[in-house]
Amino acid sequence: MHPSTLPSTEQVWRWLSEVPDPEIPVISLTDLGIIRDVAWDGDTLVVTVTPTYSGCPATTVINLDIERKLRDEGIEKLRLERQLSPPWTTDWISAEGREKLRDYGIAPPVDGTAADGRLMARVDRLSGSSNLMIACPHCGSNNTERVSQFGSTPCKASYRCKDCLEPFDYFKCI
Repeated sequence: MHPSTLPSTEQVWRWLSEVPDPEIPVISLTDLGIIRDVAWDGDTLVVTVTPTYSGCPATTVINLDIERKLRDEGIEKLRLERQLSPPWTTDWISAEGREKLRDYGIAPPVDGTAADGRLMARVDRLSGSSNLMIACPHCGSNNTERVSQFGSTPCKASYRCKDCLEPFDYFKCI
C-alpha cells in the first residue's frame, strides 16, 4: 500500500472491534481491552496486544484472528507486538463489553476490584465465602454463591444464583 492510501488508525480500530474473543465470542478484542495501540510505522501497521494473562491459551488464536481480519481488509504489511507491562486488568473491559457479557449470561467483573490485586483477600479463608456482591446476570439478584473458583475458562469462576437457581460464570477480576 502506498502511504497516501493507508487506512486511518480509526478505521483499523473499527475493523478490530469486529474480531471476537475466541473464548467468549460475544465480546470483541477491543471491548476486552487487550488491543493497546494501533499505529503506522511507515507502511507497516503495528498492532500492540496485551494478553489477559501471560499464560492465556487463547493468545495464539487471538493473534491469528487479528492477522486474518486485517489481511482480509487489505493490510499487506503487519507487525503484532506483545506488551506485558502494564499487565492487562479487567478494569480495561469497556462498559459495552460488560453489558455484552451480562447479556450473554456471564457476570462481568465487579467495578474497581481489579486495580488493587487483592480479590483473594476479600474471601473468608475459613468459609470460602466472598463479601463481593456478584449479581446474577439472569435475574439481577445479589443472592449468589461461588460454586468453584474455576469456571469454563481460566479467567472465570462458577457461581449459582440462590433465587433463580441458574448457574453462571463470573469473569474473575485480574
